[in-house]
Amino acid sequence: MPEQPAHVRRHNFDEVPHGYSEKTAMLEASRCIQCKQPLCVTGCPVGIDIPGFVKLIADGDFRGSIRKMKETNMLPSICGRVCPQEEQCEIKCILGKKYEPVAIGRLERFVADWERKSGDIEIPVIQPPTGKRIAIVGAGPAGLTVACDLARLGHEVEIFEALHKPGGVLIYGIPEFRLPKEIVEIEVRMLEKMGVKLHVNYVIGKTETLDELLERFDAAFIGTGAGLPWFMGIPGEDLIGVYSANEYLTRSNLMKAYDFPKYDTPTLHGKNVATIGGGNIAMDAARTALRLGAENSYLIYRRSETEMPARDEEIEHAKEEGVDFRLLTNPIRFIGNEKGRITQMELLRMELGEPDDSGRRRPVPIEGSNYTLDVDTVIIAIGNGPNPLIPLTTPDIETREGGNIIVNQETLMTSKDGVFAGGDIVLGAATVILAMGMGREAARAIDDYLHLGDPTQLTAAMQSAIDEYIKRYPKTTDEQVYEALADLQAVLDKKKKS
Repeated sequence: MPEQPAHVRRHNFDEVPHGYSEKTAMLEASRCIQCKQPLCVTGCPVGIDIPGFVKLIADGDFRGSIRKMKETNMLPSICGRVCPQEEQCEIKCILGKKYEPVAIGRLERFVADWERKSGDIEIPVIQPPTGKRIAIVGAGPAGLTVACDLARLGHEVEIFEALHKPGGVLIYGIPEFRLPKEIVEIEVRMLEKMGVKLHVNYVIGKTETLDELLERFDAAFIGTGAGLPWFMGIPGEDLIGVYSANEYLTRSNLMKAYDFPKYDTPTLHGKNVATIGGGNIAMDAARTALRLGAENSYLIYRRSETEMPARDEEIEHAKEEGVDFRLLTNPIRFIGNEKGRITQMELLRMELGEPDDSGRRRPVPIEGSNYTLDVDTVIIAIGNGPNPLIPLTTPDIETREGGNIIVNQETLMTSKDGVFAGGDIVLGAATVILAMGMGREAARAIDDYLHLGDPTQLTAAMQSAIDEYIKRYPKTTDEQVYEALADLQAVLDKKKKS
């Protein structure tokens, strides 16, 4: 895919790839061999009909393709840019065994961009009003997905977002050069046209508790993400110039610190900036530092490039733009001057030992290999924990030791009746598409709950009835049980419609 040259883009915040032309998109789509049992679909967390939308692009029916896409994914412009397709759908493409897999992500981006540029973005068909009201806490990928799916089903949906713009990590975490903010804003405006109400600067747990919210709503979904930064616990982390990646990227992305003083959000424009970590967030921070004027942008990672969790494309872009990779290296302390500002960091070289619990080889310190590096800004991007505010203010919601909310794996309901959760608040820091996949599951479960009651109790009652039936009629065949279940499902569907 054509993109900005590295020597140009490292000085601006414009999007790096330009996207496919219509001709190129049709040519790429024509490579799909339309498998009878498409494995690519099994790799998609939201179950997109990949052969279907790709075939329509190959035929030049872009309108039909975006309609097919939006049957299961209402945020294709976003997913086409930031989802790790190479680890999900594309890795399962049969062509990838001998050749390059079909570029599913780039085709997804193409057809979504085509619709946006056409100026005719279709609003999904909305079912008749049900009279049910659902509160969505958090306007990130999971919350937006739940809101869209429930609005389509005719429910009244309101989103409560703590920050001054909706989008969650899409708006505060991912830089403009990877995901233009205009795209997120267009997707949110579509939700509002569907009837979804949006409240910003509204902190559930402070402005209003979840229990107070439930006095006005029939159900709630928690999608508050994993925005609590982790630190290393080494000396000097409190020095001026040491940021968490969350703060650094939020200041730049959401609060436009890159355009200071037009936007009055200051940030240190360091000349020697070190980012610690090896994930996508670390790449985003290191590349942002270059665009903010860094002469040297170092990436400090304690393992080798093979173990890096970042996408290959992001690693390659960072290298092309001039990020200085210091691999098999780990900081052990930050050093400051008499004014409390960071001036250096002490580093220790590492070597790889046996694999740890993650399956990656464990970094082992090399004794006596210490050295110092001059820095005036450090960005710590080693991971995030779940947002603790709602669990702290809603004691009957159960959490794991690390603070992630515990949900029923089948229904995504929390320990609190009528309250569901999904995305990073449940998974820990994960991908946009996994959060969206959980959002789709939660929307289905919430719809069932609104029509049928607690799905956990319903499932238990169904299982009890089946066990009793088999006990009474021990010669019942599997086919008869399945036939009985199909009859029961028809009854439940009829009840939902009524």
